[in-house]
Amino acid sequence: MKAIVQRVTEARVDVGGETVGRTGPGLLILVCAMQGDTETNAEALAARIAKLRIFRDDAGRMNRSVRDVGGSALVVSQFTLAADTSRGTRPGFSTAAPPEMGERLYLHFADRLAAEGVPVETGRFGADMGVHLVNDGPVTIPIER
Repeated sequence: MKAIVQRVTEARVDVGGETVGRTGPGLLILVCAMQGDTETNAEALAARIAKLRIFRDDAGRMNRSVRDVGGSALVVSQFTLAADTSRGTRPGFSTAAPPEMGERLYLHFADRLAAEGVPVETGRFGADMGVHLVNDGPVTIPIER
């Protein structure tokens, strides 16, 4: 699985003019399931992100996790993280998991992140979503599991 983790002061995802998920201070996590990924990959990614120390401590150093600061997460599916741009000018997405597997692993990831003690809201899988965020820092970290 691939993820882009962004530290945010706030984020929300809208579908058809309706807000379907939001977070205050915490994380916006864009997630893509890849061919061959399993629930084990989703669980490992969730555990890693829950412990990722990218929030400031009292000395201003990135030394706290989202759990440490009482933050929450907005998890959004993003199959375009599987983009292959090695040939031509049109990305290929053949390494992304098929939609039914991608949705299952995306939801499993969100459930496991919640089980790690991080309050979670989600976007809507497969929908045309508008993602709004205020990146804090900015801090943006790619992770693969």
